[in-house]
Amino acid sequence: MWLDITVRKAAFVSAYEEERLLAEAGDAGALVGFQGRVRGQDGELPLAALHLEHYPGVTEDEIVRIAHEAAQRWPLTACRIIHRVGRLAVGEGIVLVLVASGHRAAAFAAAEFLMDYLKTRAPFWKREEFIDGSSHWVEAKASDDAAAGRWEAQA
Repeated sequence: MWLDITVRKAAFVSAYEEERLLAEAGDAGALVGFQGRVRGQDGELPLAALHLEHYPGVTEDEIVRIAHEAAQRWPLTACRIIHRVGRLAVGEGIVLVLVASGHRAAAFAAAEFLMDYLKTRAPFWKREEFIDGSSHWVEAKASDDAAAGRWEAQA
């Protein structure tokens, strides 16, 4: 399986990343992608930005481990994950997950697995910055843990 993992500050262009993946995907019959974006409001106050921090080296290694686990569960031919860090304004892309497989069911399942595990297992810290100048660190959500937990039952 071709695998490319990047953690960076720079924005990504989905179409460009799809072309890169397809060039490496072999005879894949399915390409599934997910792009997470900064929402403008997730609570009472409108958001100004989301600040993401990570532990360089450790974060990338964990994302690689998660991608290899996906490849053990489903017959993937290629996987591209980009996760951004730094200060991201409302509407900017945070994460891009692209997977290619021979069949759509495997590609959909792997992409969903990757997102659930990125949300709960990859070491990122998020701080929401609001338009009034206040900010707070984002706590883990029980709903994200429950989503990831369903994959453990299927292991």
